[in-house]
Amino acid sequence: MKKLVYSAMCLALCLVLPFLTGQIPQVGSMLLPMHIPVLLCGFLCGGGWGAAVGFTAPILRHVLFSMPPAPGCYSMALELAVYGLVVGVLYKKLGKDMKSIYISLICAMVAGRVVWGVAQMAIMGLSGGNFPLSAFVAGALTGAIPGIVLQLVLIPLLVRALDKAGVKA
Repeated sequence: MKKLVYSAMCLALCLVLPFLTGQIPQVGSMLLPMHIPVLLCGFLCGGGWGAAVGFTAPILRHVLFSMPPAPGCYSMALELAVYGLVVGVLYKKLGKDMKSIYISLICAMVAGRVVWGVAQMAIMGLSGGNFPLSAFVAGALTGAIPGIVLQLVLIPLLVRALDKAGVKA
């Protein structure tokens, strides 16, 4: 039951956080606000719950608020599902120390970005467009640097704080 409640809270954060970061037009979307609750859900509740929240969040947010726009919300749903799944599975297998947190986080971030790129290529291919490497680099790396840095700093601190506080799903 705890996993359901924590996952619901993470999903709610996915819906709300983009409104807060959107108030900073220059970097708001670059902070990747939906990624943080998905990653936390994976760490806290495990890979299955993290994947479910990750897949659901962009699509639900699109249905409710038309953001992120289609068809990008679908590639983002796959990306975030991979984030939640990979981080949850690796964290369970590797252990609870800070090194394991970083390994789990970095592997999830890389895997999710690769899946996002493949999904974008497929979506663009089906619509008659193309998705060049430069678009992948701009979308997955260059434009996401503030969010990547935020995730690498904030997520391990939050995971450790939750662990020390005895928050377990």
